[in-house]
Amino acid sequence: MFGWGRQRSAPPERTSPATGGRVGIEATLLKYIFRRIILLIPILFGVTIIVFGIMFLTPGDAAILMLGENAPQAELEALRERLGLNEPAYVQYGIWLGRVVQLDFGRSIRSGRPVTREVMARLPATIELALLATLLSIAIGVPLGVLSATRPNSAVDHVATVAAFGGLAMPVFWQGLVLILVFAVALGWLPPSGRLGGWQYYILPVITLGTSAIAAITRMTRATMLETLSQDYVRTARSKGVHPRSMIYRHALRNAMIPIVTVIGLQFGQLLSGAVITETIFSWPGIGRLAVDSIRSKDFPTVQGVVMVFALLYALVNLFTDVLYAYLDPRLKTRYS
Repeated sequence: MFGWGRQRSAPPERTSPATGGRVGIEATLLKYIFRRIILLIPILFGVTIIVFGIMFLTPGDAAILMLGENAPQAELEALRERLGLNEPAYVQYGIWLGRVVQLDFGRSIRSGRPVTREVMARLPATIELALLATLLSIAIGVPLGVLSATRPNSAVDHVATVAAFGGLAMPVFWQGLVLILVFAVALGWLPPSGRLGGWQYYILPVITLGTSAIAAITRMTRATMLETLSQDYVRTARSKGVHPRSMIYRHALRNAMIPIVTVIGLQFGQLLSGAVITETIFSWPGIGRLAVDSIRSKDFPTVQGVVMVFALLYALVNLFTDVLYAYLDPRLKTRYS
């Protein structure tokens, strides 16, 4: 009896290796995060070279754009000297990079305000639009992909496949214009543009921006679920009489979510950078529209600032996606240790 009691008291001692295992996984995950952050540095450095190179090779004199064509020559020369425009390209790049590291992108030629302030004033609108489009794509794409995978080669599967390919192939600008013509002009149900005024202003831009993401998530969910449903543990659960809904959502979908989460993160990053066209069509006051307006007015400092912010956001989203993937992947211990 006493021996049996001592055996019953053993489990608390067996929990310590598990705790140590969790600590090991957390340390490995932190090491992985640190590696990913280090890898971001050369990527962002390469982006700065590309952005500066494009702006440097673009025809036009920045001093004339800032002061105007009728500005005195002495003022133009003084501005070129102050901005370092008379220096060689590598010197100009070094000066510009030093300011960028301090989040100083100069002043907007159009408004005269700091570019950082201009971008930060528009950034919430872009993030809001991309986030709502991502939530819409998850709410539609994941259930539709699951339904398509559980009924392969059925009418539902064929319709979902055609709709997904159509969503991927449909040009964003064409879709946005069609939605405006149908729901704003012909039917008068929704406003054609703007942001402030109610939830109705969000519907058309969110649908336009999220259509491609819905299609991508649907296809990935279907492919991953088909592979998961063919695994041995799913067949075993089915043979044991597990309820089909429980088997699909509690077992199969949970294990299939790792690549789906990866695609969702990548789509969110693409929606952030792809909001340029959508914001222009619907007059959405985000940084995408700011970029278009700046290009039209040859506001090079603002264009450089917007591109750098887009690159930074995309890199951070990819970093978060990779970290989340590594956290969800049970093979993390052996892969990154």
